Amino acid sequence: MTATLIETPFGEFSTADEVAEGIDLTGRRAVVTGASSGIGVETARTLAAHGAQVTLAVRNTAAGERVAADIRAEAPDARVDVRPLELGDRGSVAAFVDAWSGPLDLLINNAGVMALPQRTLVDGQETQFATNHLGHFALATGLHRALAAADGARVVSVSSSAHLRCPVLFDDTTFAFVPYDPFLAYGQSKTANVLFAVEATRRWADDGITVNALMPGGIATGLQRHVDMEALMAARRSAGASDVLKTTQQGASTSVLLAVSPLLEGVGGRYFEDCHEASVLTDRTQSDGRHGVAPFALDPDNAARLWTLSEGLVSA
Repeated sequence: MTATLIETPFGEFSTADEVAEGIDLTGRRAVVTGASSGIGVETARTLAAHGAQVTLAVRNTAAGERVAADIRAEAPDARVDVRPLELGDRGSVAAFVDAWSGPLDLLINNAGVMALPQRTLVDGQETQFATNHLGHFALATGLHRALAAADGARVVSVSSSAHLRCPVLFDDTTFAFVPYDPFLAYGQSKTANVLFAVEATRRWADDGITVNALMPGGIATGLQRHVDMEALMAARRSAGASDVLKTTQQGASTSVLLAVSPLLEGVGGRYFEDCHEASVLTDRTQSDGRHGVAPFALDPDNAARLWTLSEGLVSA
């Protein structure tokens, strides 16, 4: 943690295109997971428009091809390809890693599932934890050599303010004993996304790799298909938060900022929101539910413990 928080000239409603303005990504290679919908589309679109060679890593390759075609229609010189990736399937992640060759400059861990109404398991793990954290953990560690081969690679871990709801329950990550709640399980997986950034930055510093996490903001996308949006907006208002949602271009801005901005050169292991580093809370009453980061999500001991746990789970 740092006493001086990083601030940028951008803000809550800045767009991905605005934060990338003037940045040339020619020769850079990027992977964006979940790039067939929501903020993943806009993240990929902006990176490609600025010259990056972008791989859309998606479950639905037909949807991914439509996105790729749209990107090429807007920017005929854009270099975009589509590859299948199912984060909840270890074989799919391994196949993606095995098929990758050459350096990788940018890895945007964007895909996710949210608030599944019933407890379900994937390979013995709660589905949100397995998909949002373990799948991305296996992907990033599997691509570590490719990231290390690049010059100053960056990894972006898309988290959420929902992490404030729940730390990683190390003694019961599967909710076998703790009563399952959709948002507790989602929150646990989002805390894990932040802790991954903390420990990966520590472990990979000598390789020139930095990893940061972020909250993209309130955006209405397919991610919320299991969420009662009317109730969610009412809860936001009661907590004093604005009921104005971001567009997907605005929602992608912090991801793109962390991926490409020279303002974040050499910065890692931190949590951002609305294009600024978030303040660390002492308790949840300090937050409107959307802003701030919990100390348990940045704790280096928690981060190291989660890494060890994750290594065991993905190799089991």
